[in-house]
Amino acid sequence: MSKFQYRPYSSIGQREIDAVNRVMKSGVLSGFYGSYGEHFFGGAEIKALELEWSKTFEVKHSVSVNSAASGLLAAIGALGITPGDEVILPPITMSATAMAPLIYGATPVFADIELETYSLDLESVRSKVTDKTKAIIVVNLFGHPAKLAEIVEFAHSKGIKVIEDNAQSINAKEDGRYAGTIGDIGVFSLNYHKHIHSGEGGICCTNDDNLALRMQLIRNHGENVVESFHISDISNLIGFNLRMTELTAAIAREQLKNVSHHVSARIAQAEEIIDGLNSLSGITLPKVRMGCTHSYYVLPIKVDIKLFDASINEFSEALNDMGFPNFVGYVKPLYMLPLFQKRIAIGSHGFPFNLSHVQYYEGMCPKAEMLKSLILCFEPCMYDLNKDEILQMTIAFRQVHKKYLKRL
Repeated sequence: MSKFQYRPYSSIGQREIDAVNRVMKSGVLSGFYGSYGEHFFGGAEIKALELEWSKTFEVKHSVSVNSAASGLLAAIGALGITPGDEVILPPITMSATAMAPLIYGATPVFADIELETYSLDLESVRSKVTDKTKAIIVVNLFGHPAKLAEIVEFAHSKGIKVIEDNAQSINAKEDGRYAGTIGDIGVFSLNYHKHIHSGEGGICCTNDDNLALRMQLIRNHGENVVESFHISDISNLIGFNLRMTELTAAIAREQLKNVSHHVSARIAQAEEIIDGLNSLSGITLPKVRMGCTHSYYVLPIKVDIKLFDASINEFSEALNDMGFPNFVGYVKPLYMLPLFQKRIAIGSHGFPFNLSHVQYYEGMCPKAEMLKSLILCFEPCMYDLNKDEILQMTIAFRQVHKKYLKRL
């Protein structure tokens, strides 16, 4: 069985098509004005989506944006991050997580991860805090929450704010609370390959009235309206155009109605694969931390390649050939990107790196670096698998495992 035989999973149906047609017939494809008034906060679909999102995820404010990357930008700006500040974050995440601080002149500081959840290690975070640390971006990676309550408690004790990058973990919970609503601001993604999507789009959630307003101002040319809103602290309120369209919001509203169904389907699929691979030596399957739920955006499988007569790439290629779609690793640690490495190598740090003594070097987050040779990832969100196909996939994995496992 080839990986190309599997059907892609699509959450888009007739309701989304009808919603788009409704907006098209209205003739109002964006309800935003970049000036003070009722349209400053968007049109009918935007306002309805934000209210429905807040109700679904039990949070006071939801602010729609045109992408989760824009949401991270708005979140950093709303917290008042300025040049010379430091923001702690994990190196294993999509690059946009680290770019948001840089746009406001802050310096990303990379802390290591836990090898069980692949999210920030609190002890590593503690070691990175300085008097310049103003925020922590914690990433709920692969669908599992980080140790959110512990990280938030520590951060707040130091006067540090917490942003959750919750792009991959919609509907996941820690102790009954939704990931993305536990930090000061949480950022969700509606990019096309997430559990639910509207092509592109993002939602920022917060229980703080002031932070919500500041994100709305950053989203929509806030410099024009600070007087009308009686804003005294206008730092970072040079606004952008991060606005979501009415079309996007209409699709997102329909997707949100079925979020539990779409996430549950991915969980069921992942759990069946896990059940089929249990007890294989040299293979570590995802663990769900007590009190948490996992939404399985990605199914990460650790392979102790020392136990096999194959490289990690050979193991991966064999799995793909046999019908178990996968890829090696996730991303290389972000501090290895040229953006960070070349500034150090050429001896000219440049802005904003010249405002900090932070260094970026191979080996600085050893557990994160292990993942490039230890992890095989499968994306349940991308496939529509029936039980027989899942059985065939697990058989394929077991065959490859048997073929390469060293005989002691």
